[in-house]
This record gives sequence, C-alpha cells and structure tokens, in this order.
Amino acid sequence: MPPIDSPEDPFDQDVINEPAPLWRGLEELPQYAASGSGDRREQRSTSPVDFPVLDRRQFLGLTAASLSLAGAGGCSRAPQQTIVPYVHAPPQLVAGDPLYFATAANLCGAAQGLLVKSNYGRPTKIEGNPSHPGSLGATDIFAQAAVLDLWDPDRAQAVLYRGQASTWDAFVAALSARISRLSIKAGTGLRILTENVTSPTLADQLHALLERLPGARWHQYQPINRDQAYEGSRLAFGEVLEARYHFDQARVVLSLDSDFLGAPGVRYARDFVTARRGGDAQPDPGRLYVVECTPTLTGSFADHRYAARFGQIEAIARALAQALGLPVAGTLDAAVLPSGALAACARDLKLNAGRALVVVGDAQPPIVHALAHAINEALANVGRTVSYTAPILARAEEPQGESLRALAEDMAAGQVDTLIVLGGNPVYNAPADRLFGQRLAKVGLSVHLSLYDDETSALCDWQIPQAHFLESWSDTRAFDGTVAIQQPLIAPLYAGKSAHELLALLLGQTASNDHQRVRDYWSKGRPQADADALWDQALHRGVFEGSQLPARPALIRSDFLREPAAPAADSTELDLVFAPDPTVWDGRFANNAWLQELPKPLTKLTWDNAALVGPTLAQRLGLANEDQVELRYRGAVVLAPVWIVPGQPEATVTVTLGYGRRRAGRIGNGAGFDAYVLRQSDEPWHGHGLQLRKTGAKVPLATTQHHFSMEGRRPVRATTLAQFRRDPSLVTADAHRPNPGIYEPVHYDGYAWAMSINLDACIGCSACTIACQAENNIPIVGKTEVRRGREMHWIRVDRYYEGAAEQPRTYFQPVPCMHCEQAPCEAVCPVEATVHDSEGLNLQVYNRCIGTRFCSNNCPYKVRRFNFLQYADEDTESLKAQRNPEVTVRMRGVMEKCTYCVQRITNARIEAEKGNRRLVDGEVVTACQAVCPTSAIVFGDLNDPSSQVRQVKASALDYALLSELNTRPRTTYLAKLSNPNPELSDTPAADAKGDS
Repeated sequence: MPPIDSPEDPFDQDVINEPAPLWRGLEELPQYAASGSGDRREQRSTSPVDFPVLDRRQFLGLTAASLSLAGAGGCSRAPQQTIVPYVHAPPQLVAGDPLYFATAANLCGAAQGLLVKSNYGRPTKIEGNPSHPGSLGATDIFAQAAVLDLWDPDRAQAVLYRGQASTWDAFVAALSARISRLSIKAGTGLRILTENVTSPTLADQLHALLERLPGARWHQYQPINRDQAYEGSRLAFGEVLEARYHFDQARVVLSLDSDFLGAPGVRYARDFVTARRGGDAQPDPGRLYVVECTPTLTGSFADHRYAARFGQIEAIARALAQALGLPVAGTLDAAVLPSGALAACARDLKLNAGRALVVVGDAQPPIVHALAHAINEALANVGRTVSYTAPILARAEEPQGESLRALAEDMAAGQVDTLIVLGGNPVYNAPADRLFGQRLAKVGLSVHLSLYDDETSALCDWQIPQAHFLESWSDTRAFDGTVAIQQPLIAPLYAGKSAHELLALLLGQTASNDHQRVRDYWSKGRPQADADALWDQALHRGVFEGSQLPARPALIRSDFLREPAAPAADSTELDLVFAPDPTVWDGRFANNAWLQELPKPLTKLTWDNAALVGPTLAQRLGLANEDQVELRYRGAVVLAPVWIVPGQPEATVTVTLGYGRRRAGRIGNGAGFDAYVLRQSDEPWHGHGLQLRKTGAKVPLATTQHHFSMEGRRPVRATTLAQFRRDPSLVTADAHRPNPGIYEPVHYDGYAWAMSINLDACIGCSACTIACQAENNIPIVGKTEVRRGREMHWIRVDRYYEGAAEQPRTYFQPVPCMHCEQAPCEAVCPVEATVHDSEGLNLQVYNRCIGTRFCSNNCPYKVRRFNFLQYADEDTESLKAQRNPEVTVRMRGVMEKCTYCVQRITNARIEAEKGNRRLVDGEVVTACQAVCPTSAIVFGDLNDPSSQVRQVKASALDYALLSELNTRPRTTYLAKLSNPNPELSDTPAADAKGDS
C-alpha cells in the first residue's frame, strides 16, 4: 500500500469527487497560473543553488541574537557544564516551583495585564492576567514575545557618550550641570520627547517638571498614533474624547477600515467573538460588515467584506449617514460598492438600533471618525455599544504630528539647547519631511534613553540603556482607563534606567526610587492604612480596582455634517497606503527573532516586508511575486519586492512599516525595506500619485503558505448559519466513512486528553504559535531555512481562500499535532521514538529518535518538525536563562512536535495526587489555549462528562480533520459559520457536503 499521504491514496478517490474549492495562493487558480502572477519560487526546491549559502560569519551573527537560530551543526550534544546551587534559597521559593507575578505592559497602545512566570528568578513565560480588563487572561503575539526582548544580548548594555563607553555618574554630572544652567533661564531650550504616555505617575512627573521649568516643552510622538481619531472626536464634539466600544453588546457591526480584531490588545476581539459564538444555539449571532483598503484579520472574519480605495471610505461614510437620515453633504459613487450593499447595510443597522456599532480605523481622516460618531448617535448606540471617556493618553489634546512639527522646527532654528528623548526612535520613524536626523545635529546636548543602541542613539550625544518593563516599576492605563501596576521580576540586567529616573534627575532628585515614587503617587491624600491596603491589593490583582475612567456625556455637533466632501482624486493614479507590520509593528520588534519568523497572517511572509498589490493590478503591470519594483512618491524612492494579495483594491499599493532597520541588532539589521522614507507628515497614512516601475530584478522572499501541504484535501469546513439550521448534518456529513482499523480500539480508563478548535472563533492572529514557541523552547531557523520549508513551529495557522481572487472569503485553521489514537507515525518508527501513553497522548521520545523522518513522511497532517541543523543556540548565555526548564532543548537530528504541553499536565497531576483526587476541568490549560484572545481552543479530559471539551465535541459542528483516513484524532474542529445578510447576493453558496 502506498504511504498515507501519497497522491494515489485510495481514500482520495472516494472522498473528493470534484475539484477542491479552497486555494492558498494565486497559482492554484487557472487564470493566474499561466500568467506568472502566482510565481511559486518561494516553495522548497530540489536544487541547492536556488538558496543563498550562509558562511560561518553569517551563522554566528544569526545565532548570537535569537533564542534558537540557525547555526553550523557541530557536536550533536551540548557540552557538560557545572551548576552552582543556592547557598541560601529565597524564603518564598519552593525548589522546583515557579513564582508568578502580576504586572502590565503598554505594548503599542493601551496596557495589557500580564502574569509572568519566574523560574528561580528568571522570567521565562508571559500569560494574561484574568483580573485585568485589557486582557481577561489572554495576550497577543507582542506580549508573548516580550520575554525574548528581555534576554536579547543585542540590548544596549552600557552608557555611551558619542559612541564611546562612559558611566552613569559621568552622565549625571553632565546633565546636572546643564540643568543648573537652564534653570537660570526657567528651562528655556529644554525639550522632552516621549512616546505615548499612559502612566499617571510619569505624567505627574512631566507636569511637575513643566511647573518647575516653565520654559521647557514636552512633546509626544509615536509613529502609530491616534491623532486622526482624537481629531475626529474634536470635530464631532468640540473636545478630545476616547471612544470605548462595547462589542459584547453589539449585534451588527460596520467596520470602516478598522482592524479591531487584529490590533494590539485582545479585549475587543474577546468581546466581539464571545457575543456571536454558539451559532448553532443562539437565535442570531449578529453580523459584521467590513469596508477596507487592505485585507486584514477583521475583514477575513466578516460576513460581508468589500475592498475600497482609501479615499472612498469617506464617501461611503457620507452615503451611509444620508441613508440613515442625517443631513450630510456629498454623494456616493455607485462604483464603490456592489449594487444594494450600502442600502442593505443601512437597513440592518437601523433595524438593530441601540445594538449596532460603526467603528473607524485610526488611519482614516478626522471627518470619517466624526461621521461615525454622528451615525452611532443617530442609531441610539451611545451609552449601549459605545461610550466616551477622557483620553487614556496624557495630553491628547495636542496631535502628535503637530507636536513633532513644533519640535523639528525649533531644532532647525537652533532653539533647542537640550533634548531628552525618552524611548522611541524618531530618527528612524519620524516622517521623512521632518528631517529629524539632520536637525538633531543642531541640538546642543541630546540624550536618548532606549532599549537598543539604535538609529536615534547613534546621532545623540548620550545613549542611556533603558530598563525593560520586566525590570522596572511604573503604572499604565488599559483601554478603559483602568490603572495597573508594572512591577519588575528581575533587577536590570545591564544597569538600565527608567524614564522615571531621568525625570527625577531633571527635577533635582538625585536619589531615585521608582518603587517609592509610584507608591507615593497612589498614596496621595489617603490614610497610611488605606494606602497600604490599596497598594497590596494592586500588586496582588495587578490593577487598582475602580480606577477606570468614567463615561462622559458627548453632545454631537452638526456643523461638520454640512461641510462639502473633499474632491475626488484622480482614479487613474495609484494609492499608497501605510500600515503597521503584523509582526514587527512600527519597527520596535525588528530584532525579535520569534516575531521575524512568525508568518504574517495573510501573506505568510517571514523575515521581510513587501509592496502588497492586488491581482488585477499585478496582471495589468505584469507583476509576479518577488518582482522588485521602484516606488517613487514625492521625490522619495524605495526599492521593494512585490507580493500579490487577494482582496487588495485594484489601484492600491500597501507598504508595511517597521523594516529596513540599520541599527536594530543582528536579527533586524537589513531585513526588508524602509517604508518610512516614503511617509510624509501631512499624509501619514495615505498618499495619492504613487509611481511604480518594475526593475526586472527578483528579491527572494520566505513564505510558508505552501509548506506542509495536506495534498489537496479540503480541511476547512464552513457554511452559513441559515443553511446549517436547515440541515445540521451538512457540515459534518462525510462521503466516505472510515473503515474499522486493523487494531483493537484502546479504552483509556484514566484521563483521555483532547482538544477542540473553534474555527468560528479563530481570528488567525497566530498568538497560539508564539505562545507554543515560548513555552516549549522551539528554535527558529532563519530565512534561508524557512525558504527550504524547515521552520519549526509546533502549531501553524493555515490560511485558505474561497471564491474569486479579487474578492475572496478567507479562512484560518490552526493545525497542531492531532494526537491520533491510530497514529500513522507510530507504526513506521523503527526505534519506537513516537509512542502512545496511557492517557492518549502521542509522545516523542527524543533520546530514542535517530532521525529517519519516517514519521514525518507518514503524517497526513504534516505537523512533525525535524532539526536538520543545530538550530537551538546553546552558546549565548543570556538566552539560556529564558528557556523553560521543564521542556527539553532538542538537538540536531531529532524530530519534535506538539505534546499538548505534557509538562503542564504532569504538574497539575502531581498537585491533584497530593490531594488524592482527580483533576478537575480547567486545571490543565495548554499554552495555546491560555493565550487565545477569543477562547477558540478548548482542552480537557474526554472521560470527564462535565468537561467543556466533551461538551463541544458533542456539537453538530464538530468534525475531525481528514477523518476518512481513520486516524481518530484527539484534536477536532468546530466548523466555521457565517451569517450573511439574505438581501445581498455576494453570499457564497455552501458545498453540498459542507466543505467550503
């Protein structure tokens, strides 16, 4: 009999009687395969000359700055080392048991509450804090990967003065002398530049400094900011307000270029998906409409998704407001949306008034935000699905773009004597026309506090190593204003300093104590006993209870509604759209190897960014994947590779920020192209009149979209809610039922571990992939090895399309090891390295494995990973401290895979056995389950009748992946359900068997 994944598999002929309607890349569509638009150069190749060869210097450079990077394989086993025990163990430490601390981090926006695991004083793993409103126990990819940033050996490690090593005392003396001189002039010439400030304590220090030195100025700038949203609220209400959305109360949501499911932070995704889950039980789970100019995770989840050019979003908002009865000037171009789509959406919103919601992306101009506020007011949504508070950002009344302009002009005029840059990297990420790097040379004394010796540090007089958020005390606000304590888990590794310490110096406070400073701020006006109780409670739970910002009344103005619309741009010219990168964001995570190798959710690119174009534009210009093009905009020129994205508007080119770094570190340097070169201050998110020219060169990109293929089978099952209710067997009915196996079925008397993944809740964010990597010491392999198909992630997130390339539906499917009860991998292992245990886990015994890879060849799910080289970095000292001590670090020549986090199962079982009891449901939480922002993953004991996993597997939506192969997987799926508006005709028909 041929191998189970062979094209001649006899099961295939019985199950698949027609072409599979799902596709992963354009080359799988006949009309694009011949044209070359779907060039498959990124796939594995049998020819070694297709790939660049790393020399020894490149290998060492790669291995030195990541957790587990590609390296020349030498000895198969790490050298023996002598361990040194504690002389006196800390009193709170029980040998072998980790400690958990509540803290918080402001990662690109509002704060997330975190619980950080510490092994013998080493922070090794981050989870969400269930008590924090910004996380509710979940996290995103940036929080999961933050622990790698802490241990990154490329961090700034010494005080530098003009590039030479100096000391903190020398810096204190120099700054104190400078401030003493400036104090005579009331601080005139002193400028402070920060990123977003959501820390009440830090804001209090800044205000105190401005009171002491009234001639000083405080500026804020972060490249991904909310200027447009804040100005939209000013236009609508006459004041700057923060819109807080209540997706858990909304049944019909319209998103105008807002990626609220994919943005940093997880609360909105949790609320939205929770409100519409249980599609087979709820009367109506609601509906999501999305209009966007670049495909996003939110658009992929939509019941109706429409592609539009950036400038057309305003016209759509105006037309919607008109349809709802608001006196708005302007009309909608009939070609923007399909016939009847806008009217049907307006009727749906009006029918659900008070339970509807219109949200706008931060990149859209203020008028679109203002129109959305007016629409929500007209629909009686205010106070129900949306409320308004004071901004969580300190001094939000001044737009950050305007603040940076004022600073840059003062620098150019020679009016800045001393500039203190607290975090950020403006030399790299400020708009190109601000010439920040050139103007910095005119500053008398410049100081940069930063985690890395980056582009801004190189041009400043002083560079001060910054303490990581896991090394310092502070506080920070969540999306609703709730304040959380940021407490350190470890002393600064490189004597790093905080923004609090530098501001204390400016305030003349040479003896700095961040812990006492934060505590004193929250003790003001309280009796000592109350202050102590408040502090202890905040440290224990991670939040100050009752600190959220109260809702404020918001009276809508009507004058802006009568303002005429901006003139339409020339439709024959190309749009240039800027977007944060899905994995490195604005560039601050460029040196994080986990995030660099994480496939981006929609393109599946790793280690690079690309100019994203739509299929129609690619065909018109003769472009194929990896073609190098010249992007010319307002005199600036950038060379970039092309990547064709289904669903991208025809005349739109999207570039993601955060790449092209020159001083990120050994991981981030030189990766991708710098899109900030094209960015202008007057249009930070969108430009019109882009010129694109094909150069004729090719740029090799690493993408995983065709790796680990399951040979044309159709793994994702989806249908509409209406069709499912008419025939519940539609989704799970199989044309071919598995035949009885040759082995007697095994009955598991104790625990029977199993997992269920709800595709109707999965948003494709890939947080599970990074959480698994952090938990299980999974190595990364580098761009060259990814191009060979050798990435090591234990859980991948497959992305599939359905329908036409110009407007497809998108599906995501996480695929870990299935833990098959009749596992094809076990029968072919010659040394029994892959075996079953008494609880149904398919285990991998690393010390037995001899690297035949028979198990991988025989796995129909393609979930086993092989260490072709010594990917795990055994040499970098700081990285050794990051690893989970409960999980073996694998060596070259060993196969590895998902274990259902067997170490977590074992730890929970030990605790249960101490009490002579069985484990209860929820005691064992896998890493992927814990991180999931939408609770799409459920894990538990099938032998427990009350377990959640047993209940969800009883659903009519439950199905096993490739069940016709008779593998009896313990991991199963709940099918994807959409809820399209019956008035609209863009609803895809469901397949007769329930497979989309």
